[in-house]
This record gives sequence, C-alpha cells and structure tokens, in this order.
Amino acid sequence: MVTILVALALLILFSSSSVNALSLNYYDKTCPRLESTITSAVKNAMINDKTVPAALLRMHFHDCFIRGCDASVLLASKGNQKAERDGPPNISLHAFYVIDNAKKAVEALCPGVVSCADILALAARDAVALSGGPTWQVPKGRKDGRTSTANDTRQLPFPTFNISQLQQSFSQRGLSLEDLVALSGGHTLGFAHCSSFQNRIHNFNASLDIDPSLQPSFAASLRSICPANNKVKNAGTTLDSTTTTFDNAYYKLLLQGKSIFSSDQALLTTPKTKALVSKFASSQQKFDEAFVKSMIKMSSITTSTGGQEIRLDCKVVR
Repeated sequence: MVTILVALALLILFSSSSVNALSLNYYDKTCPRLESTITSAVKNAMINDKTVPAALLRMHFHDCFIRGCDASVLLASKGNQKAERDGPPNISLHAFYVIDNAKKAVEALCPGVVSCADILALAARDAVALSGGPTWQVPKGRKDGRTSTANDTRQLPFPTFNISQLQQSFSQRGLSLEDLVALSGGHTLGFAHCSSFQNRIHNFNASLDIDPSLQPSFAASLRSICPANNKVKNAGTTLDSTTTTFDNAYYKLLLQGKSIFSSDQALLTTPKTKALVSKFASSQQKFDEAFVKSMIKMSSITTSTGGQEIRLDCKVVR
C-alpha cells in the first residue's frame, strides 16, 4: 500500500509537467550567443578530461529524474543540509566545474538571463555531439529549482533494478519502454565502479556465484578487476568497448552477454525491450533517432515543485 501511494504521489508530481512551456527560440533575442558559448566550455573541458561527456550526460539524467530538469543537482550542500549532489548515487558525479565555467561565460554575455538548468541541458547535448553522436535542437526556458535534498536521490533508478522496477521509474516520469531502452544507450559513454555491479560477479544468489547471463570469460575479467574483497576505491570498468565514442556498441555487447549492470541485462528480459535492443544494435541511425527523441522528452520534464528562478551561481539559490 505504501509503495502504491508513493508511486501515485510521484505520478501526480511529474504529471504537473507543463507549468512552463519550453521553446526552441527562447533566448534568440536575449542571449543569441548562448549555445556557441556552452559548446566552447564543453570542448575546452574535453581537451584535458575525456570523461567529461559521460559526466555531463549522467548529471543531466540525475537532475531530471528528481524534481524535473531544474538544476537541483548542481546546488551545493549547506552544513547539515545535504544536497542531491551528496546523495549516495551522486557521490561519483563530477565535472560540475564545466557547468560553472559555462555559467560564468554566459553571465558575462547575458547577465541574469539563462538558467543553470538550460545550460546543463545544452551541455549534455554537446557532450553527445562532441563524442561522435547525434545533435539536436534543445527546447529552452527551464527555471532553476530552490530545493535539493540528498534523500531524494533514492528516487533514481538503481543499477540493480529489474525490468518492472525500471519501467515503473520511467513511466512515473512520462517515459515509455522505448525511452528506457534508448536512454540506456547513454551507457555507451562512461565508467562503472565495482560496487555497482558486484552483485553479478560475487554471491549472485544462493546457488550461483556469478550471474549466468554474463559471458564466462567476460565475467572472469570483471572478477579480476573487482575481487570479492576489493579495497581499491576507484576500481571498475568502462561501460562499453568504445567508452569515449557515442555509438551503438553498448547494445551489441549486451546481446553478447557483456553488459555491466543488472539494469542493462534487464532490457533483454521482455520481448519488447529485447527487440528494441536488437534494433539499436543493428542500426546506429535508428538508435540515434530514438535517443534524440527520448532525450528531448526527458530533458523537458518539469514538476509542480521544480524550477522557480534564474540562479546567478549554479551552486547557490538566490
């Protein structure tokens, strides 16, 4: 009963999502050089850190799934009031400085005009495009939220989720099964720490040590990187074989039994999601088209308790 009530509350919260209509030309007159300024900030950061695109894409996803895309993930904690960025699933988020640098550059051009939420949405788009993936026009006009609570990060989908848990998490935010499979393809960029997939390679269940859906030699390589008594803080593995290139390798590896998270493997457990995995594995173009459609949909999520202001500093409410 409690689970049903929580699900209904989230559905009501996220269905109040057309409070502020977004527009492709929102800043055309007030900040015409906005997009090129953000692209430059992302490009400059990528020169020194190849993990920036994956970080920005994940940051945007984690932002949108809490209170809608309101840049609440960017707010800093104040004393004992821990913000989202310090919630357990977000401890490994990084590259906040890229958004801070972009914001400073945008403020120099157009003071008090552009929200941090819009900057993050545009930076996530650039992260994909600059990694060889598709580009798209981002609807703009988001406002920045004033609330950020670490406990709310429990609403994020976990890497251990099964397909029904994933479907519920996405549907509560107005996202479909196709959106789930397409957005999971964002795992083509990035890195996974041992703690997020050790459930598959050690003590899988009462009778098996290793998840039988893992390809045996791949499972052995993961176990060598992440032994049962692993003490190496940053030990882990890339999420696919081309970790800095946005492509469809993630889906191809998934079909070969070389997925990292339980939530990746879960995509093969229903006929509809498995068919989508196969479709995206066989066609980069179809994946790109679906990913763009789903990203626009996800990045347009707003809520009744979401954005309310334009922050001057992305870390601090006004």
